[in-house]
Amino acid sequence: MEENRKWLAKWIWLDNEHATGTKQERVYARRTFQVTDPAEVDLTIDVSADSRYRLYLNGSWVSSGPCKGNGWNHYYEKIDLTPYLVPGINVIAAVVLHFPIVVNGNSGEVGPASVWRSDRGGLLVEGALIGKDGRIVEELHTNQAWKMKTDDAVSIRKETGTLFVGGTEEVDGGRLPHGWRLPGYNDSGWSRPDRIMDTHDLLYGGLTPWQLTPRTLPPLSETDKFVQRVIRSNLPGNREYSKQIGLSAEGLFPLVLPANSSGWAELDLGRMTVGYPIVSLSEGKGARLKLLYSEAYEYEQNDGKRNWQRRQVRDDPEGKVLLGNEDEYSVGGYGTRSKPEEYEPLAVRAGRFVRLSWSVADEPLEIGNLIWREVGYPLDVRASVQSSDPLWQPMWDISLNTLMRCMHDTYEDTPYYEQMQYVMDARLQALFTFQVSADDRLARKTIHDYHGSLLPTGMLQSRYPSVNAQIIPGFSLYWIMMVQDHYRYYGDAELVRQYRPTMDAILEWFERRVDNGLVGIMPEAYWSFVDWVEEWRERAGVPSAKWEGPMTIYNLMYVTALDSAAELNEITGRTDTAREYRSRADSIRIAAKQQCYDEEDGLFRDGPQSREFSQHAQIWAVLGGAVEGEEARRLMERALSHGSIARTSFSMTHFLFRALSVTGLYDRTAELWEPWKKQIDLHLTAWVEDPVQQRSDCHGWGALPLYEYTAETLGVQPEEPGYGTIRIRPRLSGLKWAKGEVATPRGMVKVDWSLNDDGNFHLRAEIPDDARALIVLPDGQRQLLERGGIYESSCKITV
Repeated sequence: MEENRKWLAKWIWLDNEHATGTKQERVYARRTFQVTDPAEVDLTIDVSADSRYRLYLNGSWVSSGPCKGNGWNHYYEKIDLTPYLVPGINVIAAVVLHFPIVVNGNSGEVGPASVWRSDRGGLLVEGALIGKDGRIVEELHTNQAWKMKTDDAVSIRKETGTLFVGGTEEVDGGRLPHGWRLPGYNDSGWSRPDRIMDTHDLLYGGLTPWQLTPRTLPPLSETDKFVQRVIRSNLPGNREYSKQIGLSAEGLFPLVLPANSSGWAELDLGRMTVGYPIVSLSEGKGARLKLLYSEAYEYEQNDGKRNWQRRQVRDDPEGKVLLGNEDEYSVGGYGTRSKPEEYEPLAVRAGRFVRLSWSVADEPLEIGNLIWREVGYPLDVRASVQSSDPLWQPMWDISLNTLMRCMHDTYEDTPYYEQMQYVMDARLQALFTFQVSADDRLARKTIHDYHGSLLPTGMLQSRYPSVNAQIIPGFSLYWIMMVQDHYRYYGDAELVRQYRPTMDAILEWFERRVDNGLVGIMPEAYWSFVDWVEEWRERAGVPSAKWEGPMTIYNLMYVTALDSAAELNEITGRTDTAREYRSRADSIRIAAKQQCYDEEDGLFRDGPQSREFSQHAQIWAVLGGAVEGEEARRLMERALSHGSIARTSFSMTHFLFRALSVTGLYDRTAELWEPWKKQIDLHLTAWVEDPVQQRSDCHGWGALPLYEYTAETLGVQPEEPGYGTIRIRPRLSGLKWAKGEVATPRGMVKVDWSLNDDGNFHLRAEIPDDARALIVLPDGQRQLLERGGIYESSCKITV
């Protein structure tokens, strides 16, 4: 938050006489100004809105936002408009969408739950036209000089089939202010702002709903993609159209449709994606278009209920339908081929398939094109991996698409169903990001987001930013581990120091619940989620031990978080606090071993009173240090071989792999990739949420290969915080060779290893010149390199 800035701009808005406080409001805003010579002036502005805006200069899109914030951080974007200036009249134009905070019967009207909003809409623009000599030519701050208009052409449909993304649009194109983004548009009928609000209380320190802070992330990328193919259609069966069905969509557009006709076409975008569909239209007044967005073809059930497991091969339409939410647009009819009418929804859409249907009225309609403007975090993927596994390429490509479709101005769980940032998901997504790009900007924002969600009790909200509060107690512990992850990769002690009080609050919440040596029963109002597994399906991913008393898994996660916090406090000078946290951890470890370990089965029960077992309890016993060395190895061997034990799903497999790595059993992971590889045969382009429900066809935590291939197969990880020393410890796990590059803050690390049939292992590594490296060969040999460069070594291992 910028506490000392004095803003010259005002928040502006229109009082809409039809607004009820329970519906979305859409307002257009314009400010015209003269430029004599664009080469002699500069124009940079700061812009924000409540809740979302899309900004244009002279008809060209220049920015969307604001970056998702919360009640304590309302972001604004700084934009250089100088390249868009033209001689003569110029216009800054914005469309602003305000979401209500009151929930009504139409869940779609409320809008995306992940977008923070106050009880009022607003637009803020601060900037001035500046001459090359530094003088102000004209101030363009939002004030009474701006003109505004309330939209009455768009209504919001009820959200069905998804949870928190908001409803789709129903638009009367004939009532839109077409041309409003251009300088020559006649806005004489528009109004001056009704509400002018200061950015802060000028005298008494009262906080407004918008605590302004500069955007910390780069702008999202927007890239135009084209439809890859027509899956099927009811277009006329002549030769021209029949060539297109099931093949390339090139040549489908322009699509000339006769008057009083109707039809449809199902289009494949080529992969799961997120963005804005843009339809170009000529003539066709009164025609109606529908765009339905879907992740996959699926069988319809007779009872009308969804069963995502019935999808099977995702792009096989035989006997299946596309299901999803849809936008509907009524054509205004003013478009021509040279200046088409365009429809583009204001909120992002997600999916792989679009069902385009139409009903043409008395005037023929031409659909000039349908473009998908893909939007996402501008991730610079620098890592690459190849291996002897014939499926390594699709595993890598699908993982990258999964991660990137779940990255915008927050990490997201599912871009299609929720678009929410959950702590567990985000922690894993951040690790994947570190390995492939060494970019920590989104991770830093995520850590800060959750810091801002802290409740007075000491709990963090499990998904944030969100207007719907939710608590999963274990997710607060993941946040502490996420701070430790960042320190491991970047060595930023100042970031750690900033969040020590929040760590203290979380750990104190758990400590207050310790009874008889263990953290006791979790509050009934909270969701004690662990993992989506079949045995826990009816309890929404919660072990039955939750209702019987202490949960072994949460207790050992608490131990792991205490150890993490102890390290972070020690490196930032709070040695007494570190000592206290280690003492707490030791006590819980002893109690868990005494009360939860079952001597007969040789496994940790899910709780002291429980007779159920899970791989999860064994994993956290290892990661929490309740067992070590050979005892830990034997525990994990039993966890893998036990026939009647709850097994990890995609969300928890990362931690299973970590426990196998710690215990020297990483080669056993080769057999655990089968749930991922089966999805390739189903033609998925992103990984499903879990193998139990398979609700979503794109979920961020599924991109696990990005981490395993780089951190374990190639073996590149930080040995010391901030990669003060780079560790290279390749894992064979059934492979014959692997090579690739891994991104680190110190530079790119290249690894190339091979294993022949005689057991001869050879490693070649290229390490940044100014970096130290620890090389660990498969036979256990270790060598510390004080300087980087090219390293080669061989060893003999038992095949």
